[in-house]
Amino acid sequence: MLDFRMETFLAVCQCMNFTRASEKLNITQPAVSQHIRFLEKHYNTKLFRYEGKKLRLTGAGEILRNASLTMMHDEISLQSAMVKSEEEEEIRFGATRTVGDVLMGSILEKYLGKYPDADIHMIVDNTQGLLKRLDDGEIDFALVEGFFKKTEYDFRKFSDENYIAVCGPAYPFKKTPDRIEDLFGERLLMREKGSGTREVLERWLDSHNLSAEDFDKVMEVGSLHTIKELTKAGCGITFLYEAAVREELRTGALVRIPLKDFRVSHEFTFIWRRGSIYADRYREVFRRFSE
Repeated sequence: MLDFRMETFLAVCQCMNFTRASEKLNITQPAVSQHIRFLEKHYNTKLFRYEGKKLRLTGAGEILRNASLTMMHDEISLQSAMVKSEEEEEIRFGATRTVGDVLMGSILEKYLGKYPDADIHMIVDNTQGLLKRLDDGEIDFALVEGFFKKTEYDFRKFSDENYIAVCGPAYPFKKTPDRIEDLFGERLLMREKGSGTREVLERWLDSHNLSAEDFDKVMEVGSLHTIKELTKAGCGITFLYEAAVREELRTGALVRIPLKDFRVSHEFTFIWRRGSIYADRYREVFRRFSE
C-alpha cells in the first residue's frame, strides 16, 4: 500500500503548491509540510526547491516522483487483479486515435480468437492524454504514435510507419507542390495539441526552422475521420500516417503529395511505466499483440 506521505508528495508534484496540495488532500498545509520534511529526512535529500516564487522538483525529487507514479500504478493494477477470478484475464490499455482506428481492430480480433475469455478495456485518446492515464493508473499500457520520456516509460517498438502529405484528387493548388514550402499557401488541416500525429509534423518543421504558422490557414480538428473527409472534399491538405489513409489512397479518394524534401517515418510504440513489477506481463501481451 502506498504510504500516505508519498500520496502527499505526489499531490505537491501535481500542484507545485503546498496550499493547493493541502486543499486537494483535504488536510492542513502544516501537515503537507510535515510529510515532505519526513520524506526528505528519510531519503536524506531535498525534494523541492524554490526558483524565485516558483516551486520546482530537485533531481532527487524527480527520481522519487517517477518511482512513486510507478508504485501507485502497480498498486491500482494489483487491486484490480485481486478482485478478478483466476480464470479471467483483464487488460486495460490505451491506443492513440490513429493506432486505434487503423491497427487495433485486426489485432484484437486475432487476440480474442486465441484468448476468448480475455476481459479487454481499450481507451482511445491522444498521446498526452494516454500518458496521463498511465501515470494515474487508469490503464496498464498504451500503444502510442507520439513522443514520450524514455526515462519514465519502458517500451517496445511495434512498427515503423511512413508519414506523408495528402490531398483530394482534384485539389486546386495555388502552386505546383515540389517542396514543403510550396504548400504554405494552402489550408493545413491538423490534429489537436497533444496528438502524436501533429507532434511529428511540428517537430519536423521546427528542425527545418519552419512552423505550422507558415501555412496560409490552419484548421485544428480532433477527429481523424473528419480530417480525412475534409481533405477528400478539397478543404485543405494534411499530413497523416500512410497506414491511416491506405484504403483512401487505394481507391483514389486521396492522393499523396509528392514532396522531394519530406521523407518521414515514425514508430508506433508499446509503452508502460518504467520499473513496473508487471513488466513481464506487459511484455507477454506485447508478444501476443505482435503475433
